[in-house]
Amino acid sequence: MKEIKGVIFDMDGLIFDTEAIYYQAQQQAADHYGIPFDKDLYREYIGIADEEAWESLHQRFAEHGRETVQKFIDDSWGDAHKIFHSGEVDLKPGVLELLQFLEDQGIPKIVASSNVRPVIEILLEHAGIRNQFQEIVSAEDVKLAKPNPEIFNIARQHLGTIAEETLVLEDAQHGVQAAISAGIPVIMVPDMIQPAEELSKQTAAVLSSLHEVIDYIQK
Repeated sequence: MKEIKGVIFDMDGLIFDTEAIYYQAQQQAADHYGIPFDKDLYREYIGIADEEAWESLHQRFAEHGRETVQKFIDDSWGDAHKIFHSGEVDLKPGVLELLQFLEDQGIPKIVASSNVRPVIEILLEHAGIRNQFQEIVSAEDVKLAKPNPEIFNIARQHLGTIAEETLVLEDAQHGVQAAISAGIPVIMVPDMIQPAEELSKQTAAVLSSLHEVIDYIQK
């Protein structure tokens, strides 16, 4: 079995099937305000900090007027968060099994997400898995968003592990790049975007679900 003393989990698209919810909310708002938005465009913003994504959307759709674009952002954000607060967000396959396996092995776990802390807390609490994580590192805790490695460096400090004995689990390119920059082995479990071949070569593995992470650790 591999010598892993701490695991860092991304959240959106890895623990929870939130990317589909975000996309649907944005598509509905875009259609309402006549903004030319589609899934390919949404994919460009996966893993990017909210403030950076919002400013980019204002620039991209400037001809629609700043007020209209802001309404598009606010409506889509609000609609997605209503769903989060309702608790109607699915866990990704293998989450519970992996968490139980790590618990049985005495391996501590941390969430390091570019989302804001209140949303992270709500989703984890609704799913009944908040107590599985000893700490949360959120967008409020860093100055620089992924792909900067700051968030994973902070998470690893909380774990008290060296990089080589830590494992990051990510679904998005920016997160994978952040882990690589931090010098921490990373497994990518792609959600809406498959990795480029060059990025895949830099990961510890690219797996189809969190179920396979258990097999990876046991080998």
